[in-house]
Amino acid sequence: MKKTMSMVAVILCCSVSLALAAGSPVGKWKTIDDETKKEKSIVEVYEAGGKIHGRIIQLLQEKDGGKSKLCTKCPGSDQNKPMLGLVFLKDLKADGDEYTGGTILDPNNGKVYKCKLEVVEGGDKMKVRGFLGVSLLGRTQIWHRVK
Repeated sequence: MKKTMSMVAVILCCSVSLALAAGSPVGKWKTIDDETKKEKSIVEVYEAGGKIHGRIIQLLQEKDGGKSKLCTKCPGSDQNKPMLGLVFLKDLKADGDEYTGGTILDPNNGKVYKCKLEVVEGGDKMKVRGFLGVSLLGRTQIWHRVK
């Protein structure tokens, strides 16, 4: 009986852990351009200091994966820094099923937008919305989890 109860407890803990991980944006994601529908990059979303951030780890449209590309249009201290490793997603916090309160940088034009994320479809996809002012004035991309 003790072995059965122990197994049930282990299975329950594993199920809860998987359910929590599925709702987390932490991991690697393939970004898809919402206008061209082409794959753009692989990004790593991570947690630091209780907030969600993201950095570019590969540019899929570049022959060298983006190793030589610089962020010439980025503002401030990010200007002319390498695109690989660039932290473009900053300071999002959990807010129910969404992550809000942070920003996203579009390295192609150097603009910084407010941002919100929502992990959907059992953790396989993520809705990423960048906007000015209110969420209605923005764009949404669907990113795919890299397994």
